[in-house]
Amino acid sequence: MARPLRISYPNAFYHVTCRGNERRDIYRDDQDRFLFLEKLRMSLDIYGVRLHAYVLMKNHFHLIVETPKANLSEFMRHFNIVYTGAYNRRHRRVGHLYQGRFKAILVDVDSYLLELSRYVHLNPVRVSPMRQSGLKERLMYLERYRWSSLRGYVSVKRKEPWVAYDTVLGNLGGSRKRYGEFIGEGLQKGYRSLWKELRGQVVLGQDGFLERVKGRWVKGAVSIREVPSLRSLQELEPDEVLRGVATYFKIKPEVLRRKRGGYREERALVMEFMYRYSGISQGEIGEHLGGMDYTAVSRERKRLREKMEHDSKLMRQVNEIDTRLMS
Repeated sequence: MARPLRISYPNAFYHVTCRGNERRDIYRDDQDRFLFLEKLRMSLDIYGVRLHAYVLMKNHFHLIVETPKANLSEFMRHFNIVYTGAYNRRHRRVGHLYQGRFKAILVDVDSYLLELSRYVHLNPVRVSPMRQSGLKERLMYLERYRWSSLRGYVSVKRKEPWVAYDTVLGNLGGSRKRYGEFIGEGLQKGYRSLWKELRGQVVLGQDGFLERVKGRWVKGAVSIREVPSLRSLQELEPDEVLRGVATYFKIKPEVLRRKRGGYREERALVMEFMYRYSGISQGEIGEHLGGMDYTAVSRERKRLREKMEHDSKLMRQVNEIDTRLMS
């Protein structure tokens, strides 16, 4: 079966989900949940992604994210890898944590964002035994559920600095009180069944939005289903990336091209940014950097990502280079 299309463009909004392998739990305790949120915050910062809502369930999670840099796949790949690695180290296990790739649905913000946020926030009471509880009990449970962004939506005192609330709340005049009432109405009167309106497996949007996406981002396609993949539309030439990293470190670009010219950390950064923004494979990256094998490129990128988890100086450098490249 063909993989669903990844539609990628600047400032796109997505509903993202990921389930545990064989539907098993992806958190064993609250320490795992704190660890998950820590890795999520770090990944949001590294890739410049905005988080509008989230909820952690036992064996899966839901995110609503916005990608100013058109880099959803890179962000999710990094986030899932670093959390899986941390989880495996903590529990002394090996192997996959998630069931295949993450699922991402492109969202028409104007028509669906507010309703989608309610769908995400109601997840904890859609499962047994809470599904059978009364309205008051379910509302109380939601308000106390700590592994969700809902608390910051209904109380300004419980805001989290890494969640962007304003876009969703703007649909209700910025009122947290009205958002709380909106949640209650969904429990009491029911809510819109969003997934019946899904287009081509990957787009939640009305006809006008769908046509704009097809016309602008899926040019030449008869149907969204016919397109196997799309790369970021903010691609940079590999030489642009090389010059950008070299300029940042005040090194001549030709030095970073040499396979045995030293500067291992700087070359690893070139590899990472070429992979993010040049739309080329790891084998092609190796060709640009002195004929390295693709496995060596993969190994260096992995080493770099692992180091970024605990090296604040390196993370600062990554953010600064990223800003320069995308400006």
